[in-house]
Amino acid sequence: MKRDIIKPQNFPALLKEISDPPEELRAIGELPSDESLFIGVVGSRRFTTYGKEVCNKIVRELKNPEAEVVIVSGLAIGIDGIAHQAALDAGLRTIAIPGSGLDEEVLHPRSNIRLARKIVGSGGCLLSELDWNEPAGTHTFPRRNRIIAGLCHGVVVIEAASKSGTLITARLALDYGRDVFAVPGSIFSANSSGTNNLIKEGATPITDGKDILKFYGISGEVGETSANLSFDFSPAEQKVLNALTEPIEKDELLRKLKIPMAEASSLLMEMELKGVIKQSGGEIYLTANVKVQP
Repeated sequence: MKRDIIKPQNFPALLKEISDPPEELRAIGELPSDESLFIGVVGSRRFTTYGKEVCNKIVRELKNPEAEVVIVSGLAIGIDGIAHQAALDAGLRTIAIPGSGLDEEVLHPRSNIRLARKIVGSGGCLLSELDWNEPAGTHTFPRRNRIIAGLCHGVVVIEAASKSGTLITARLALDYGRDVFAVPGSIFSANSSGTNNLIKEGATPITDGKDILKFYGISGEVGETSANLSFDFSPAEQKVLNALTEPIEKDELLRKLKIPMAEASSLLMEMELKGVIKQSGGEIYLTANVKVQP
């Protein structure tokens, strides 16, 4: 794998603009050109099913023939790792900026070493301002966050509690004059309190990747996405859809439907086979590509 030390004069153009750039960067892999659109995707380590589905949907929809979009994140467990993997699945290049050096002996988190290898092997890269073998520490993550914010044209925040470290990246992005996008969530979800507050403070609310592309004047067909699923739903299926305004536990959904248990279980199984709903972590939710006919 290609290893390099990048001097300030060779930094990506956006990173040169920030008030506190790194003294130098260490890199493994290929750094995309300045012609690319760099989008940071950050969020909670303790993500919900909703956050995971939203992240996959938004990143997938950023694949576009008119521009190369590069996904930038911090390799952390949670939304960061999901964003990197979603980019790989969609055929997008991705840059991981961990809070540690890049040698595998210290790379943080250990559980994402295989993901880091895939990122490099797929044409992306790993970046860090730390020495190759410097381990992560509490002081290294805020410093890492400024590189994510500084490198990107815009930063997407997907799930963040009101005191989440993720908000540090959003604040830095604002300080650097970058665009900040936030995914709205339930007012009852602690994981969405930070993102909802960002929207109140002026962040651009988004519900899909096309919102971001339009913001930057990019149109055209979105590539490599699943086609929207469109059905003429039966009254019983429509009742399920109406109940799934957000992911809920199966027992709660069954109580809402108020139909016999055997009938409800059969209905849910049929809708899952169609690809309309999914079950994960004890919750049932709509798939990201369902298009409900009026």
